[in-house]
Amino acid sequence: METDEVSIREQLFHNRVREAIICVLLFTCLYMVCYLVLTHFKKAAEFVTDDIEDATVNKIALWLCTFTLSVAACAVLLLPISILSNEVLLTFPHSYYMQWLNGSLIHGLWNVVFLFSNLSLVFLMPFAYFFTESEGFAGSKKGVMARVYEAVVLLILLALLVLGIVWVASALLHDNIARKSLYDLWEYYLPYLYSGISLFGVLLLLLCTPFGLSRMFSVTGSLLVKPRLLEDVEDTLSCAAFEEDSLHRKLNCGTPSCWVKLNMEAMRKEYQTVQSRRVALEMRRKASAWQRNLGYPLAMLMLLALTVMCVLMVCFNVLELLLDDTAMPRGMEDPHLGLASFSMFGSLGAAVQVVLILYLMVSSVVGFYSSPLFCGLLPRAKDTNLTQIIANCVSLLILSSALPVFSRTLGITRFDLLGDFGRYNWLGNFYVVFLYNMLFAGLTSASLTKTVTWAVQRELMRAFGLDRLPLTVSRSTIPFKLLLASGLSKIQ
Repeated sequence: METDEVSIREQLFHNRVREAIICVLLFTCLYMVCYLVLTHFKKAAEFVTDDIEDATVNKIALWLCTFTLSVAACAVLLLPISILSNEVLLTFPHSYYMQWLNGSLIHGLWNVVFLFSNLSLVFLMPFAYFFTESEGFAGSKKGVMARVYEAVVLLILLALLVLGIVWVASALLHDNIARKSLYDLWEYYLPYLYSGISLFGVLLLLLCTPFGLSRMFSVTGSLLVKPRLLEDVEDTLSCAAFEEDSLHRKLNCGTPSCWVKLNMEAMRKEYQTVQSRRVALEMRRKASAWQRNLGYPLAMLMLLALTVMCVLMVCFNVLELLLDDTAMPRGMEDPHLGLASFSMFGSLGAAVQVVLILYLMVSSVVGFYSSPLFCGLLPRAKDTNLTQIIANCVSLLILSSALPVFSRTLGITRFDLLGDFGRYNWLGNFYVVFLYNMLFAGLTSASLTKTVTWAVQRELMRAFGLDRLPLTVSRSTIPFKLLLASGLSKIQ
């Protein structure tokens, strides 16, 4: 009997060690990738200064940012890894080489990501900001440790301020919970704080994702070669080259007059615009016929299909919410992997779910950086200061940590939330979940309709040469007969 207990304890110990090794290897790979990304965007002058103290502080802050960005990447991969693991176990149920892939590993990964995401958001990133801005208390000995002391004091004061604000909010909403939170901080206050942070992240995704889905078409179009109807590329390229040469000659023969300087600034901007247009025309001329006429339409059709699929799945989830209580997002303590697929279409449906989840994450990031409020945070290669890097890491962590809750609330996947991700207070409110689904479907449909109609109108105007009309002519008042005649004359 004792030997059986010893063998069970040994098996549990080996399982824990194996899970820890797998998590460490995964996080190490993501950490190296994130460090390379941040190194590409950071401003090198902040790390190669004459002041050794400032350089050391900036390096420590960069390491903390890399850790936070790695946690954000892990949060993005939580649902795809879980869904694909279930399908792998369904495909190879008795494989010896797949025994390490089990529910305990997935559950532990969810718990670790939840812990590190909140740790980074509440402690590490505020500490990194205070650490870079601190100089030590007045009268104290200068050095790195003096900055550490000041940053820790500021972090404690900030934590007390946040605790007080959230406790007052909980007292206004739930008086009993607020009283208990004074005696039991871990059981009542922290879940309330995590619920508020997750709700903010999910609301941010609600605002950024529909806008990002519409922006994905223009962003993808800028990376591909667009086909042009009724346009002579050689003629347009020659005109752009002549215009560029003319502006270049005018820029080289400037006069010191102040009025000419103002004109020179406008001329310089026009020169850059014409130069970028000439480069785009040269790329279009060098592109093959398949790339020019087939690549762009296929990419646009794929984006359109993914967006329409997301909207249809959300609409279907709304109907399920009205008819079936099991469609509500909820937590799951023990993931039973390898028993049944989380999609009614089997492995193909699971693969589509993974693609949609990653597509929504990319769209939310595009929408976040394209919005007027956050466009200033867009990082630039070799020209992003450390404060901006910290702000970007915090923003990406908020978006990525809310992605599992966001995907499950919209019904993109049926994989229930594991660990503390499923313990948020607002997930059990039917009206909040229903209204969230309706808002997402409405905002996405409106953005998609506007994007498609404006894109079609812009391409038609460019194809018939109406984009070169003077600004005094209202393009909306152009008769259809004139538009048709202009198009027919170009065809002939």
